[in-house]
Amino acid sequence: MRVNPALDEVGAHPIAAIQDKLRRLQAAGEIIIDFSIGDPREPTWEEIPAAVRRSVPVVSQYPTTKGTAALRQAIADYVERRMKVTVDPDTQVMPTSGSKEAIFSTALAFVDRDRGDVVAYPDPSYPVYRRGAAMAGARGVAVATDASFVLSSGLVPRDLWDDLALLWLCTPSNPTGSVTSRNQLDDLVDSARDHDVLLCSDECYLDLYEPGTEPPPSVLEVAGADSGGVLSYLSLSKRSGMTGYRSGAVVGDPAAIERLHRLRTSTGTASPEFVQAGAAVAWCDDDHVEGRRKAFSAKRAILRSVFDQRGMTVWGADAGLYLGIEVGDDLAVTERLAAAGVVVTPGRIFGSGGVGHIRLALVPTVEECDEAARVVASVL
Repeated sequence: MRVNPALDEVGAHPIAAIQDKLRRLQAAGEIIIDFSIGDPREPTWEEIPAAVRRSVPVVSQYPTTKGTAALRQAIADYVERRMKVTVDPDTQVMPTSGSKEAIFSTALAFVDRDRGDVVAYPDPSYPVYRRGAAMAGARGVAVATDASFVLSSGLVPRDLWDDLALLWLCTPSNPTGSVTSRNQLDDLVDSARDHDVLLCSDECYLDLYEPGTEPPPSVLEVAGADSGGVLSYLSLSKRSGMTGYRSGAVVGDPAAIERLHRLRTSTGTASPEFVQAGAAVAWCDDDHVEGRRKAFSAKRAILRSVFDQRGMTVWGADAGLYLGIEVGDDLAVTERLAAAGVVVTPGRIFGSGGVGHIRLALVPTVEECDEAARVVASVL
């Protein structure tokens, strides 16, 4: 059988192995506190499933690639409220089945493997940027972030810019929770435009920040009304507790959105229209998101207090869904914690910059976080 060698190169997603081990422990009757995957336990706002139930049709039909007009308008309205930017719902908004599939497939629309295109991404970062680039035939290049785990334009090697097709950002970051500043975004947009590079910003944690603090900026805020050369990747998974619904969006440059639309008509990737109805309700409301921010803030405070008291170095998480702890041997510590009933992610999964750290996703309950913090601290 002939196979795509890129699939052998990237292999299965490393989180899958952690989840397999988690299921085996649970099947054996072990009590497990799972911090390994970003799938929060807080209930979904009741108005969202209610809208879904109301919209399930008697006759099921295929959803369109562009999504419903109501959903695109709801996303555009959210962008205007949150980012003070007006976008055209018909040409600058593309609903997606969550952000992961959209991030993975983006390189397929823009990479020319015969040209030797490069896709760059931060180190450490979400593995899907690298994996999508490899499957599209691009050369993936990890660019080391600064001490605050932020990727700025000056960190991208000068001789790399001319070969870049895509440059990925993530703000607030997975796995570190670091936030790219407005000035840094300005520089990145300018540099990308100067070199005709499509700047793709993974912003699926954009609404997860400490209550009462300044919201993290979006790349759309600095790109201008036409969003030239810029795409923002948004998600309802964490913002609205809709991980299982698979609903997100890409917003930005209309020419890039058209290319993605052309690609996605071939893949047939679109959320069912009854899910889109629930998504439209979610994008139109901001109050339920405030409640989720408070829940994540409480968990973050519990975990940080335990680690800070013990003088342990914590990745700079004041936003997003994750905490990272400096531990030395991240693989060994992950194994020791699993034996104690706490499942975490070793930092090396996110690149060489993650080696020596573990990542905790703020998904268990507040009570579980309190218990797990003590376990982690005692094991370490």
